[in-house]
Amino acid sequence: MIEDPADDLTVTPPKQWAVGVPAVVNALKYSLSQSTLPRTALTLLNINQTDGFDCPGCAWPEPKHRTTNEYCENGARHIADESTTRRVTVDFFREHPVAELDTMSDYWLNQQGRLTEPMVKRPGATHYEPIGWDDALDLVATTLRGLDSPDEAVFYTSGRLSNEAAFLLQLFVRAYGTNNLPDCSNMCHESSGSALTETLGVGKGSVSLDDIYQADLIFVVGQNPGTNHPRMLSALEQTKRNGGTIIAVNPLPEAGLIRFKNPQKARGVLGRGTAIADQFLKIRPGGDLALFRMLNRLLLDAEDAAPGTVLDHEFIAQNTSGFEEFAEHARAIGWETALAATGLTREEIEQVHGRVLASKKIIVCWAMGLTQHKHGVPTIREIVDFLLLRGNIGRPGAGVCPVRGHSNVQGDRTMGIWERPPQAFLDALEKEFAFTPPAAHGLDSVDAIRAMRDGNAKVFVGVAGNFVRATPDSEVTEAALRRCALTVQISTKLNRSHTVCGDTALILPTLGRSDRDIQAGGEQFVTVEDSMSEVHASRGRLDPASPHLLSEVAIISRLARRTLGTSAIPWEEFVADYGTIRDRIARVVPGFENFNERVAQPGGLRLANPVNEGVFRTATGKARFTCNEVTALDVPPGYLVLQSLRSHDQWNTIPYGSDDRYRGIHHARRVVLVNPDDLAERGLADGDTVDIVSVWHDGSERRAEKFVVVAYPASRGSAAAYYPETNVLVPLDSVADISNTPTSKGIVVRLEPVTTDPDVG
Repeated sequence: MIEDPADDLTVTPPKQWAVGVPAVVNALKYSLSQSTLPRTALTLLNINQTDGFDCPGCAWPEPKHRTTNEYCENGARHIADESTTRRVTVDFFREHPVAELDTMSDYWLNQQGRLTEPMVKRPGATHYEPIGWDDALDLVATTLRGLDSPDEAVFYTSGRLSNEAAFLLQLFVRAYGTNNLPDCSNMCHESSGSALTETLGVGKGSVSLDDIYQADLIFVVGQNPGTNHPRMLSALEQTKRNGGTIIAVNPLPEAGLIRFKNPQKARGVLGRGTAIADQFLKIRPGGDLALFRMLNRLLLDAEDAAPGTVLDHEFIAQNTSGFEEFAEHARAIGWETALAATGLTREEIEQVHGRVLASKKIIVCWAMGLTQHKHGVPTIREIVDFLLLRGNIGRPGAGVCPVRGHSNVQGDRTMGIWERPPQAFLDALEKEFAFTPPAAHGLDSVDAIRAMRDGNAKVFVGVAGNFVRATPDSEVTEAALRRCALTVQISTKLNRSHTVCGDTALILPTLGRSDRDIQAGGEQFVTVEDSMSEVHASRGRLDPASPHLLSEVAIISRLARRTLGTSAIPWEEFVADYGTIRDRIARVVPGFENFNERVAQPGGLRLANPVNEGVFRTATGKARFTCNEVTALDVPPGYLVLQSLRSHDQWNTIPYGSDDRYRGIHHARRVVLVNPDDLAERGLADGDTVDIVSVWHDGSERRAEKFVVVAYPASRGSAAAYYPETNVLVPLDSVADISNTPTSKGIVVRLEPVTTDPDVG
């Protein structure tokens, strides 16, 4: 019987370095707890290798010269989690009613192991029961055909899906008649895509690993590489070895950005490792826009003081629009506003300005610490302004670098998983497949929840991921899904989304990234795209967890054939040979010409970014300067701004344990990290138990109960706690402007003491 880790909080001082030998030990310990030594060795020797499989974890790219051990601690744990020898069988579902499963923790559900055969919960039933593949797919197809409109169905996917499966999913959904294709990008980097598309014409990053190595100065903003993408630390280490400077901007000090001990280098095993951040700005949550706005003003002031020596006037004149309006707007910010918004000192910001002036090649990297704010899009637009001023877009060693947190989330969007597809993409689909795709925009993740809540969407199909725990407003989300006539989860492992059922619910088990995929045409491979637009092959090496599993390509294709009936789309051909899918991708998606031939080369191919060729597909045909207002959250006296975050023993919504050793948190997850001075002002002490209560502009409140307060060196006025436990605090309607991303990094909260005295009350 798998038990939850003991909830027995102990706190140690936060670490001042990350990785090293302990990371190797922890990775092996977890791997061996899930599988045998030979199976563990097989997975670790094949992960991220040119003839192996892509890590199903983060989307950080592989270097040109790969080591034998091209993975991080979390990557090793993630693949061990997928390649586990534990199995969820028919007997398991017979023993555990759905109501009981719904009371179990995320950890417990995940630790049960791999799903092995299709299961159905019928209307009024208390348990899942087995169902054959044909019956299961017929059930879905019949339900879809019986809807009053295709727009009453929602098809969600996470970034674990391959390019081939993603392309087929969007093809099926659009041939069915809707653009309801929400994905996990809606909850994370949608703000990045919105801002970059508007200002540069492409919603992706513009840099490569070589650019990272060559940069003079790199900003790492709202991001924790030590936990969320540890292999980034190896790249930053190379930057430092090449003489580059790194500035970290984060409300919390993060161990990986302080010092990195590379376990593949002697200095990381026996020595002190490499200091990463030359300057650490402990910014207030949401203060990043004010920081970059102030830096922009200082650059303009420096140019005024020494004309022709600071800004790249030639680049601005030839490649940008809106400079004059931007410059007038940027000069209006004052020091009082900047310091109040950032919580930094004038000396800190002026030191950053000095480093900027001393650097010719600058990159700004960011993650959810920027995107999940109400003003996330304006913040990223202001960063683009900052880079444009000195020509740091489209040249070696410089550019924008949004760091994706899931393996193929960028590739899924490239393949057309988007509720707002461009007309050119739809036209290419129509030309290739001889049907007219719907043009009306579909539902993103937040709007999909609203539609299910209101009874306007009646079928939910989730392809990979854990929608229930990835989304905000937990009670509303769960009630919305339970209102559906049918919920379908295409998954490798059990998670909370399987326990939140529609009237009828299906679990369709699929192959994992590490599983060998053999079809009628022989052994198949799939492809993925990383954060830097590198596309490469992924080949599973393990025997599948069950003979009853189908690949995602097979499930989607069989469902499409049953739903759509006879059509010109050769679904059976696609299942037999994935190369035929790539041939179609090559004719539909720009940049994938001769896809099969190019991806067969070691390391695959890199998609061209027109920004790096001086081409900006914006409304003006040039890179756009923008004017962005510095706005602050309304934080009443005594309240704090809470950000949700991951623990180190966690991948996205799934905890692998209850430790966050870099932050010094052990054996607990329901903790809230707060600056000691903020605790004293509120009459709270380290170790107190509190309810976290969020307050919103409409007067509503949300409550997350019984969190232990931990005094922590966070920025003043801020707090931090783990998700998905804090998702309940974010109402469905609290979203970023333009991108509609939930505001999980800007939650205004109060901490209410909870008595632990049994005699009270």
